[in-house]
Amino acid sequence: MPAQAKRASAHRAAKSPAGPRLGSLPEWNLADLYAGLDDPQVKRDLERGAAESLAFEREYKGKLAALAEGPEAGAALADAVKRYEALDDLLGRVTSYAGLLHAGDTVDPARAKFYADVQERVTAASTHLLFFTLELNRLDDAKLEAAMQDEALAHYRPWLEDIRREKPYQLEDRVEQLFHEKSVTTYSAWNRLFDETIASLRFKVGAKSLPIEPALNLLQDRSAATRKAAAQALAKTFKENLRTFALVTNVTLHVPLSAGRVREETVPRCWRKPPSAGGISPLAERKWRP
Repeated sequence: MPAQAKRASAHRAAKSPAGPRLGSLPEWNLADLYAGLDDPQVKRDLERGAAESLAFEREYKGKLAALAEGPEAGAALADAVKRYEALDDLLGRVTSYAGLLHAGDTVDPARAKFYADVQERVTAASTHLLFFTLELNRLDDAKLEAAMQDEALAHYRPWLEDIRREKPYQLEDRVEQLFHEKSVTTYSAWNRLFDETIASLRFKVGAKSLPIEPALNLLQDRSAATRKAAAQALAKTFKENLRTFALVTNVTLHVPLSAGRVREETVPRCWRKPPSAGGISPLAERKWRP
């Protein structure tokens, strides 16, 4: 009887109607960042970020060592870090908005173009900021420690200590700039290709052509036949795109390895656990501490 009861229960479950349809799924409300991809504020912020990054470079490039030698070293360096932080926040705001908007619909051509355009412009602007952490890392340990006795600069101690962990792997400025500028066309570009390819795939399960998320959900369906059909559809479509996925995987594996060899790192930086807790940037993490 127990076995019969179990079979009857399973039969009733298989025959039971599906749960209520969820309807339209929720989307991120990004209005706190920008009103939309055609929001004029996006253009203004990108232009301001480019102009202020260039002005920051002109004011501070090649001068941090002299600031660290001065009588008000702590206050002077703290002012520079605060300006850098403000620019980092500004450019990060636009980048975050573009990334989240694109992630919400990676097959939308307008969002994809917007995301690519923002990445290109932010990379160009941040090229003028690249010198800052490189020069900070060249400061003498004792002089930087003395400057951090000033409360204003001491506020940024966790961030300064984090970036100085990269000091042994730091390269000549022009090489670092090359790595930075090529980031748009190397690792991040291949990641974007993978994401957009996955999002565009359709998996034929029975009479339905499904995107990847619903197809993967069917692998947990109560019906064994449905699970099998979904698995076969996934395998078939992935196999048809095997060459693309193999190329993306091989390139994204090779890029950090080759960069790591140049930097003489035993473990490429993109594979290491971030020194800041929770994966939050040290600058942002420090701001949220009580």
